Parts: sequence; structure tokens; C-alpha cells
Amino acid sequence: MNILFKIIISLFATVLFTSSLYASQNLKFENVLSENFKLITKSSSKTIDPVIKKLLNTNAPIVGDFLKKWKNKKLYFIKKTNSIVSLKEINTNGYELVQFSNKKNLGFFKKAEIKKIKPNSGVRSKISNALIGFQLLSTDVNIRVKGLETLSRKFNPEHLTPLKNALAKETNLKIKKRMSQLLIFGTIQYSQNENEIISSLKSLEGNLSIEARGVISSLLKNKIFVSSQKPNSPNLARIIIPGVTLKNSDGSSLKPSFYSNKKPEITKQEALKLLINGNYIKNYISPSKRDEILKKNIKNKYVENIPVETLKTDVARIKAYNVLVSLGKSPPLMTDQDIDTIINKHFFYAIYDEKSSKVINTAKEVFNSINHKVNFYKYLDLILDGLSLTSIYFLAAIGLAITFGVMRVINMAHGEFIMIGAYTGYVIQLFIPNHTISLLIAFPLAFIITFLAGVGMERLVIRHLYKNPLDTLLATFGISIALQQIAKNIFGTQARPLTSPDWLDGALVINDVLSISLIRIAIFVLGLTFLILLVLVMNKTRLGLETKAVTQNPMMASSMGINPDKINMLTFGFGSGIAGVAGVAIGLFSKVTSELGSEYIVQSFMTVVVGGVGNIWGMLAGATMIGMLQKFIEWFNPSNTLAAQTYMIIFIILFIQFRPKGIIALKGRASED
Repeated sequence: MNILFKIIISLFATVLFTSSLYASQNLKFENVLSENFKLITKSSSKTIDPVIKKLLNTNAPIVGDFLKKWKNKKLYFIKKTNSIVSLKEINTNGYELVQFSNKKNLGFFKKAEIKKIKPNSGVRSKISNALIGFQLLSTDVNIRVKGLETLSRKFNPEHLTPLKNALAKETNLKIKKRMSQLLIFGTIQYSQNENEIISSLKSLEGNLSIEARGVISSLLKNKIFVSSQKPNSPNLARIIIPGVTLKNSDGSSLKPSFYSNKKPEITKQEALKLLINGNYIKNYISPSKRDEILKKNIKNKYVENIPVETLKTDVARIKAYNVLVSLGKSPPLMTDQDIDTIINKHFFYAIYDEKSSKVINTAKEVFNSINHKVNFYKYLDLILDGLSLTSIYFLAAIGLAITFGVMRVINMAHGEFIMIGAYTGYVIQLFIPNHTISLLIAFPLAFIITFLAGVGMERLVIRHLYKNPLDTLLATFGISIALQQIAKNIFGTQARPLTSPDWLDGALVINDVLSISLIRIAIFVLGLTFLILLVLVMNKTRLGLETKAVTQNPMMASSMGINPDKINMLTFGFGSGIAGVAGVAIGLFSKVTSELGSEYIVQSFMTVVVGGVGNIWGMLAGATMIGMLQKFIEWFNPSNTLAAQTYMIIFIILFIQFRPKGIIALKGRASED
């Protein structure tokens, strides 16, 4: 009983203490409102800071609600009593008001008896900053997350303390991690403690996020100056040569090179402006000032016997101005050589805004270490892009490699089989809205349709032209044009969508630098699957073995009971069928139009020829070489993909001159023809 009695007494004391504390805090809060009535009701961004600080110091639980209503213009005051109140209800009786601190009902008031408090945008901005502290300590997770989002967009020095307090009390691990990140960023930007800044900088080593790199680079901001003497500042960032020096992202100098598309850090004209603003050049006559002097010397439409109508070019105006100079009516112009001489006599340099050399050196070290990782992942992304393009070229060329390698038929309609496959996928999706199921049906159906189309073309046209390669090229080129026109007549010229399933949307995010789209991964897996399937078909099936026999020696294969004519038909159909399946895959990321196949026919032929005619592994090597080469050339000149393809074709032509049989040459009929 004694223990129970003690517990009850203890609970009663706790409740009594809490209620008295709450009442005390509310009283302080009401006192601050009454003492600062004028500053609250007629606030400005210049006078509001002390009021907000006093409100926060009361530690009253209602401060957050008050600030929120103040910001949203939901506070009023009674004109007679100068009491700040909140609105409970509006009805026919008037405005029902309540006291803010204790929610006491004050009754109804007429509109003329009260007035709304309307803080301006500057005041509302400062209130928002103060509210963040309350949001971070809220019991509602969503409110805390919202507060962190606000902080990430706009962090101010006054947010450091409330963020530290909130971090110490936070229990949600995900939110706590984000708070820690923002505290590090805020400390780097606004802390006055050098050791704190350096410690925070070191904690960002290896952090590849854009936020981290942005915060670190903010410490490396600098301004450009000019002087007649060599600079000797501890915060010297770099010496600049106008028109020449380039700048890296960390502020260091970068020498020009043949692949750099960066502009000089400052041009000679900008250097001239710095010299003029620094009074290192006096009496400089700019083109605009020159023209003003000419206008002042116009008399009867002439400038010293020179008709005004002839002064339409800079050259003519300079000549006219020099006439005035010779007559002593204006100061002489500076030539480009004079300007270059003056620029060369002065020193242009950048000074860091940050005063602490320790902080600057640490920031540079961390930034450079991060940049090494960023560059590594950029190169890795470039390689993955090359592999993705390799997969696409491999899929586009795999059917052509079979027909061209076995039969030596230059099939210019191969691209149209790719187009037929893509349109097959599109038509199926019109009837089957489930994109996953539609693709599972589209792949085999596209193979069957293009297989039959290939067999039909081989039986009707190709088999009659085996001994005339040029006629085969012209015939298949005509078929290609005909198939494109048929597709236009059926589907029109507008691009048709072939939609990938939802599970292929998005990307696999490795970090802020590297992310791989799921469709790229799917295309790569599909290409790998086709490679394995083709190797199995060519090495483990009767068709594959007979095809290899016909490839090596058609006469010997015929004497062994193999029908070369039948093998040619099936091989051509098989290659065409694979092109159809490739068309479905290519259509997932490319526009499905009648010209879809023609976009890949050149690369397909290059892949086959460079790799080695009729050799699967050679074709894979050729696709890898062309895909990687194109991406690396585009990397040097990213703004001009057409130029990249041109350079790639030139390289391929030169490569074939030195290795005409490709990377892996095929032995047998294909190599002898």
C-alpha cells in the first residue's frame, strides 16, 4: 500500500508540475505577444527577427501553431484591446474569436471591431525558417520529412541549432541519416568553427552525390582580379592567361587540348574590361564612345569632308575617327596590338572567397578524390553505353551474318525484316494490352512471320540470282523499297509506339553518377541469350551442322546427302526470323516507323564484315568494336553524333584495308568467294 501511495503521489506531482510549466510557458508567450504587439501587427523583414527569437525562447508548445497561422495570414487582433486572437468560426452573428494561448472563447465580434494581420513576403519567409525547427521536432514523420525537404532547398545559418537539437532526439534511422547529411552540408556552408568545417569536409570523402559536390565546390568559389604586380596572396586560386586558360570544376587550371570544348575562363575583351574598371587603362575609346565622338563632329551630314552615309562599317568609322585624331580633335584609338601589350604587362588571377587556407586545401583534396571516383563511374557508364549499343548492333546483324555468311547474298531488305518484327509487336499490343504477355507472344510470332517472309523471298527471288551478286543486291534493294512503301500504306508515316512492360521502366541506380536503364539491361540480356541460342543451334542441331557443312564445302556436303538448296532456304528463313525478333527488341526503345530497318542496315553490314563473314564470334567482336568505337567518338564530340558516325565509318574502311577478312576470318566457301 505504501508503494502504491508513493506512485500515486509521484504521478500527481508530475502532472501538477507539467501543468504549471505549461501555464508558465503560455504566460510568457502571452506577455511576448502583448509587449511586441506593434511589431507583430505591422511587421517587416528588418524588425521581425527579435520578435521571433523571443517567441521561440518561451518554449511554449503553441509557438509552432502561432507561427504557422501567422505565416498563412490566419491571425487577427481586436482593435479595442489590442489582443492577438485566432478565428474559430464565421456565421450570421459575426466572427467568433478565441484567445490563442488557452483557446478561451471570446465571443462574437463584428468585422469593424477586428483586423486581419497580413505579413508581407519577407516576413513570411523568416517565419518559415523559424517553423522548420518545430517541424523537425514534430511527432508526425511526414511533417519532419517535409521540414527536411524545406531545409534541402534553402538552408540558412539559423537552421544549424534546431537541426542539431532534432538530430539528437530523432529515432527514425532514415530521417536521422538525412538530418546528418544536411547538418554536414550546413556546417560546411555556415559554421564559424574551422575544425568543424574540416571535419565535415572529411566526412564527405567518397560521397558522389550532387549535393555533396555542390557544397564542397561552394568553398572553392573565387573572384578574378587584375594587378600590375605578381599576386602574393595565401588564398590565390590560380594565375589566368586571358583567352587561353581554361578552368576545371574544382577551380584549377586546365590546358586546352584538341578534344576540349570549353571556352577560355576570360576572353581578351573581358580582361580589357577588368583593366578599365581597375583604372589600369585610361582614356580608352570604346567603339560606342568612338561613334559618339563621330556624331558630335557631324556638320551638314559630313565628318571632316567625309559623307556620313559612307560611315556604315567599322573600318570606315575608324578611318574617319583617325582623321579627327590627326586634327587633334579626339584622343587616339588603341590597336589590338596595343591592347595585347597592356594585357601581357598585367597579372590576372583568381582569389578564393574562403579565407582559411586549411579549409581550402581540405576542400580541394576531398573534391579531387571525389572527382577521381566520378570520372571512374563516367568511364564505366561510357563502357556500359558501348555494351548497350553493341547488343543492339549484334541483334540487328545476327540474322544478316547467317544469310551473308552462308549464302554470300547481300540482302538489302534485311532492315525491313527488322521493321516487320517491330510492327508485329505493335499490332499484338493493340489486341493484348498487357505488355508483358504481348511481348511473350510477339517474339515467337515475329520470328514465324519474318521466317516465312524470308523463305518466300528466297524461293521467289534469291535462288534465281545466286551466281549474280550485283543482281541480288539490286533486287533486294527494290524489295526493301517496296516493303517500306507497303508499311507506309498500312500504318502511315507516323511513328507507332511499342511499349515496354512497367517492370522495365526506370533504372538501376548505382549512385548519383551511374545509373543503368532497365531496358538497356534487358537488351543486353536478350543479345546474350541470342548468342547462346545461336551457338547451340549451329553446334548441336542438325540444321546447324548441315549449315556449317554447306558453308565449308557445298559440293562435299551435297555428296554426303545434304540438300544445299534446302539448307539455303532454311538458313535464309532462319536469319530473317532472327531479324524479326531483333525488330521487336529494337522497337522497345526506338521509334517504330517504316524507316526503322534502314537506320540499322549500314551498321549491320559493318558488324558482319568487320567481325568476319559467317563467324558468330567474329560478329560479336565486330559489334563490340563498332559499338564501343562509336560511343568513344561521341564522347569526344557529344554535340555531333553524325560526325561520330562519319569518323567511325572512315576508321572501319581503314581497318578493312589492313584486315579484309575481318577480325576472325572464316575458312571455307565464304573466305574463297
